[in-house]
Amino acid sequence: MDRQPGLSVRLKLTLSYAAFLMVAGVMLLAVVWLFLLRYVPDYLAPSAISIPDRSDLVAAFGPKAGAMLLLLLLFGLVGGWILSGAMLAPLVRIKNAARLAADGSLSHRIHLEGRNDEFRELADTFDTMLARLEAHDAEQQRFAANASHELRTPLAITQTLLDVARNDLTRDTGELVERLHYVNTRAIDLTEALLLLSRSDQRSFAREQVDLSLIAEEAAETLLPLAEKRGLTIETSGDLTPTIGSHPLLLQLTTNLVHNAIVHNLQEQGTVWVKTSIRPRAVVLTVENTGETLSPQLLLTLTEPFQRGTGRIRTDHAGVGLGLAIVKSITRAHDGRLTLTRRPAGGLCVTVQLPAAPSLDARSS
Repeated sequence: MDRQPGLSVRLKLTLSYAAFLMVAGVMLLAVVWLFLLRYVPDYLAPSAISIPDRSDLVAAFGPKAGAMLLLLLLFGLVGGWILSGAMLAPLVRIKNAARLAADGSLSHRIHLEGRNDEFRELADTFDTMLARLEAHDAEQQRFAANASHELRTPLAITQTLLDVARNDLTRDTGELVERLHYVNTRAIDLTEALLLLSRSDQRSFAREQVDLSLIAEEAAETLLPLAEKRGLTIETSGDLTPTIGSHPLLLQLTTNLVHNAIVHNLQEQGTVWVKTSIRPRAVVLTVENTGETLSPQLLLTLTEPFQRGTGRIRTDHAGVGLGLAIVKSITRAHDGRLTLTRRPAGGLCVTVQLPAAPSLDARSS
């Protein structure tokens, strides 16, 4: 936005300090003048004794008062310029940091010294914002790179299959169509997952009162055939847990968690526990499963996009690598908190804590 140039804040403060000092000086001189006038007559008759009258007082007091006011003006300008510069020094550092951030440098921090005051709070808030922006920017760069890789893979496979079919006209087209169908399905699943992730990040969804316990039962019932096929058991329990949010997104969140608990479980005789509970001003969904022991390093990356619990090895149950990333995004969009914990006996425990619905919150408090 183009704006007309104006006075700097430092110059405005300097003029304000000088003006205030001048007003105070004029008022002080006015008080002195009025006090002296009370004891000096307007005119004295000629006499042998020389006593100053009011005209003599004016002649003696006027020049000195003018000189004093000029001195106060100079003192106010110089002192105001120095004081305003010292006061605005933190603001200059914040301005320089903002310019660096606008130019794309998000690694710079202000680190303002001194005791806590308004400028210190502003600088700390700005540093926190820069840290979050830097982390978000790095996450988006990793996401863009991984998404490009994941989207390129099915396209490259499709191109290879088509090249082979074109060079070998005697090849069975049924097998080719089947493989192309599989690759295309994975590409569609990946695209839909990316769209869902983007939708939850933008928080562009309608909110209503939903019950997490009913959503958990629906997700468990939907995925029960997959669990039985793998020889696993799903156990659901818990209380009514009303919250405010999007039913489709929360169902997607719960389905992702239960599906992840099924496919990353033991080969047989495994268990998945789905539980809902109530806490003060919050409702909690917990999905826990048996499985292999996870390393702390792997646990930190599970919610990153395109990260899989079994690495990047593709198996029959390898998803698109966005399951827990979508869970994290949906949780954040609902102002919730996601916690991942390793089970000592092996497996994973995922806890999603969401704000309770107002009615439940009023009863619990």
